[in-house]
Amino acid sequence: MDVTTIKLSFHISCGYYIILILTLSFLSSVCGQAPLNNKIVGGEAATAGAWPWQVSLHITCDGGLCYCGGSLINKDWVLSAAHCFQGHSSSRTIQIYLGRQSQSESNPNEVLRTASATIHPNYNSLTHDNDIALLHLSSSVTFTDYIKPVYSWVTGWGALQSGGPFPDILQEVMIPVVSSRDCYNAYGGGITSNMICAGLLNEGGKDSCQGDSGGPLVTRNGSLWIQSGVVSFGDGCADRRYPGVYTRVSQYQGWITYTIGSNPPGFVKFNNSGSRSSSNLLLILISLTFSIIPFICSLYLSS
Repeated sequence: MDVTTIKLSFHISCGYYIILILTLSFLSSVCGQAPLNNKIVGGEAATAGAWPWQVSLHITCDGGLCYCGGSLINKDWVLSAAHCFQGHSSSRTIQIYLGRQSQSESNPNEVLRTASATIHPNYNSLTHDNDIALLHLSSSVTFTDYIKPVYSWVTGWGALQSGGPFPDILQEVMIPVVSSRDCYNAYGGGITSNMICAGLLNEGGKDSCQGDSGGPLVTRNGSLWIQSGVVSFGDGCADRRYPGVYTRVSQYQGWITYTIGSNPPGFVKFNNSGSRSSSNLLLILISLTFSIIPFICSLYLSS
């Protein structure tokens, strides 16, 4: 079954919820759907199968394991953040867990793959620009109720507070979009058109955090989830002064399609003036150690 390219005119206004999720890609028949779905800082535990696109990345690095998140975008590829693999040599192992709920307990619906990473050629570790990477799975995955692609939300196993311990169960949280202007002002510059911001500006308390890197920022449109961002960076976690910053996936449709080649994920057109912060909410999912997102039928928002 081929992945269907979907184009929707989607304007953020009151009533739409945007969510960050670590997800996996899926075919057109399952793309962006979470059949078993009825946090990150300020979040709560997600139920098993609630976010079937979520993946957990375990990377061998100096001193042990490093953890990140990602989203499955089709049966062979996962989307994540470039900074998770900075300085990563080809001899180091990248393990990807799909269908995982707990980082320490048994996961009967879990599937394990190894992967090779392709970092965006223009990634800048100093400015965080182009913080995006693609992971090619060692073998294709079969979609189930626990392993599917996304349209949008953020999930992960990151810390529940800045500098805090990692949770054991996948977490989720909803946060509002912050305009590029407000985000730029908060950070005193450095926010580019390749980034999208979200968080409770001037309030704090909810955000992605350590261990969530590479996870997805997603939005719900009807019964479908659409990915708009990849967890990139921030100043602390859930700090009222600084929203979380995410890689704007829509900017990389060409690179993603070129790198993947055949069977590309779907893309959704997203219209937003970006002049003011939105009251719409984003959902972020986090895991206690390292967030990974399997992307089966990922839709990328373009503005």
